[in-house]
Amino acid sequence: MITRRTLAAAAAALALLGLPAAAQDWKAKYPELTLAVIPMENASGTNDRYAPLANYLSKAVGMPVKLRVASDYAAVIEGQRAGNIHIAFYGPASFARAVMTGVKVDPMVNPQHETGASGYYSVIYTLASSPYKTIEDLKGKNLALVDPNSTSGNQAPRFFLKRAGFDVDKHFAKAVFAGSHENAVLALTQGTVDAAANLWNSETDSIVTRMITKGMLKKPDGTPMQKSDLRVVFKSDFLPEGPYAVLASLPDDLKAKIRQAFLDMPTADKAAFDKLSDGKDLSLTPVTLKDYQPIIDMLKFNDEQRKKS
Repeated sequence: MITRRTLAAAAAALALLGLPAAAQDWKAKYPELTLAVIPMENASGTNDRYAPLANYLSKAVGMPVKLRVASDYAAVIEGQRAGNIHIAFYGPASFARAVMTGVKVDPMVNPQHETGASGYYSVIYTLASSPYKTIEDLKGKNLALVDPNSTSGNQAPRFFLKRAGFDVDKHFAKAVFAGSHENAVLALTQGTVDAAANLWNSETDSIVTRMITKGMLKKPDGTPMQKSDLRVVFKSDFLPEGPYAVLASLPDDLKAKIRQAFLDMPTADKAAFDKLSDGKDLSLTPVTLKDYQPIIDMLKFNDEQRKKS
């Protein structure tokens, strides 16, 4: 017969093993957790950047955490909707879209960059060697965007350019989705398009500076490109950095353990933390849904504009 005394004895035995009874419930329902990230760069680069995070979380949470490199932003949203992705790193617009379409997720933390800010900007680049110095100069030219659910690579350019009097779909001859931030930059440097939308944290930290560090950008003669070979012709207002978010349906104590693991990471595993940003970020800071309301409002505006066109 199971009595209060036998239950207490079982809990004590688990405690001696260093495994709280609640943790046993997690392991029974979730033999492993899946961490998915939006495709900021190519698949191998994304894997190299985030695999140490998955390994760190496995140790800190006490259960296997498997990394999944998503094919596009929508795959992260739909994976969380289906409950197949337990932890996700979003851009602010993809997180907002998930919330707006009914995905039940709780934002936990977002990165604080070397500037001290937990956010970034959307910019539009042209080649410094080109005649295009303003958005006006790009009328009738081709623009590389990133992904429909990208903040810096689609939603923010549409919103802030519209506010400045430019309709992306009318001002440019063609606006194409490159699929990732790196691909958008490559489309520009290889001459496929005349301009490219992208994210920009600071003068020393952007997708462009990271690609230069990796030797990915070349001039037509094969020599390495420098930051000065690209020109910023448009810069948005400040945007909140995207969050790491967990399924709201996870047990509260498991969610708390994951959140604490993220907050501890900059000191608990500095090498893994530095890998996420090439050593550019300072910390991970707590966030709430309220922090992303301006992005939700931005998407609603863009959605309304699309219905009118």
